[in-house]
Amino acid sequence: MVDVRENWRVILLTIFILIAGFALLSPTLAADDDAAGGDVAAASSVTNLQYGLELSGGTRVRAPLVGVTAEDVSFGTDDTRVVERAVAGELDGAGPADVIARTGVPAGQPQSGQQQSQTTATVEVTAEGVTTEDLGAALDAAGYGYETLRSGVTEPTREEVVRILQNKINEAGLSGGTVQQVTTAQGANYVLVEVPNQDASSVRDLVSERGTVVIEAYYPTNGSYDRRVVLQQEDFQSIGTAQESQSGGGSFVPVTVSESVAPEFQQSMVDTGLAQPGGTRCTYQQNPNSTEACLLLVVNGDVTNAFGMSPGLADTLRSGEWAQSPVFQLQTTNVSEAQDVAINLRAGALPAQLDFSQDSGGTVSYISPSQGADFRINSLITGIIAVLAVSGVVFLRYSDVRVAAPMVVTALSEVVILLGFAAGIGYPLDLSVIAGFIAVIGTGVDDLIIIADEVMAEGQIDSRRVFQSRFRKAFWVIGAAAATTIIAMSPLAILSLGDLQGFAIFTILGVLVGVLITRPAYGDILRSLTTTDR
Repeated sequence: MVDVRENWRVILLTIFILIAGFALLSPTLAADDDAAGGDVAAASSVTNLQYGLELSGGTRVRAPLVGVTAEDVSFGTDDTRVVERAVAGELDGAGPADVIARTGVPAGQPQSGQQQSQTTATVEVTAEGVTTEDLGAALDAAGYGYETLRSGVTEPTREEVVRILQNKINEAGLSGGTVQQVTTAQGANYVLVEVPNQDASSVRDLVSERGTVVIEAYYPTNGSYDRRVVLQQEDFQSIGTAQESQSGGGSFVPVTVSESVAPEFQQSMVDTGLAQPGGTRCTYQQNPNSTEACLLLVVNGDVTNAFGMSPGLADTLRSGEWAQSPVFQLQTTNVSEAQDVAINLRAGALPAQLDFSQDSGGTVSYISPSQGADFRINSLITGIIAVLAVSGVVFLRYSDVRVAAPMVVTALSEVVILLGFAAGIGYPLDLSVIAGFIAVIGTGVDDLIIIADEVMAEGQIDSRRVFQSRFRKAFWVIGAAAATTIIAMSPLAILSLGDLQGFAIFTILGVLVGVLITRPAYGDILRSLTTTDR
């Protein structure tokens, strides 16, 4: 009968292997195959493992953000909105939406590993073609002092772009897509977008679309027509999903306007004639100069939809009842168009666009699904070769199955536990993670060899007390080596350095699993097989 007190480390290892097996194979943790659009991040049909871009195929986009920034700007008594309008008025080709004024922003561009404690007021311009000289001249003309000018945008802007792009990818049903910031060793900042199972053109179109959506009233006045914005993105309380019209002939997106804005919008509809008795019939897309009043859906400055007012909605607007339940529908010609509108409204407008110009270092790469499948097969073959090579060397070194067999099995158990961890949290496997697994096998066997050599150095072990003394001496060595590895890998795991992050994370996890679980378990197994006073 197994003595639990003497072999609890082996029992703990067994429990972790069972948990990992459950995470890998249990159908309750399998990826949802019914994701919108039918595209699920590449997953194994046998296990719950999720594959990243390199092992499943897809598109990777890496690009900096368009923009220039002035730091330590003196706003005086003006608030940020006043500053934005004033600076935009001094710039050609830039509107208030292209100027971002902020206070309390971390100053400067800290080098890698440095912390920045000071904050400053900044002004960013995210319109294409605006240089630092243009921004400096605009600030001078507007009467705002500043200390420095530089290319690039601030950290809050990059974080906002990452958040919005992730929302866009999620709303588009591109399961498995990720967005993150990455910083090069030279301190350059990029936005990295990876979307499995999607072609390059569709991903680039999605992430490069700035997504500014407004509702404008278009109405006749004094023999001509006038336009004015009546709703902006922040004025919507909720955005429904795209739906096909029950009566046919198009689709729509139901929207709810915020209660604070509803009375103003309601009055605008009355003032512009859109809420006239009987409603309006819009023929803007046929002839803008001969139509009744219309509501225009304007995306990135272009009119994408124009529609009139139904008699029932017009009646509720005139009576004032609509503001008590401010809901209406944005009409589109088809479901795809309605989905695009819903994505832009929900995700929000990008404060800055991605820069795909040659000089910026932006790249768009595509890996075909067949190439991803080849990478998976090659990764599996590489792993098998590594295991066979390690096993062969170990058996040649010791020529003792009692020492070598538990060593190989224990080393492989680390990989099983790490695979279970990846499956449990849905971490996508890519080539860098596979490299981390191979590194874990190598470092793990190195540590086990240290244990075996130290324990077996003087031949047969006569007592458990002697074994424990030798084992503790070996464990101090591998503990120090593990601490060195963790310290060396920690910067790579914390900093946003792209593929290196996954390699570092799983190498550190492998070292921790080895020191805390598998190495002690191997010691118990080796003690049971080699000591004489059992």
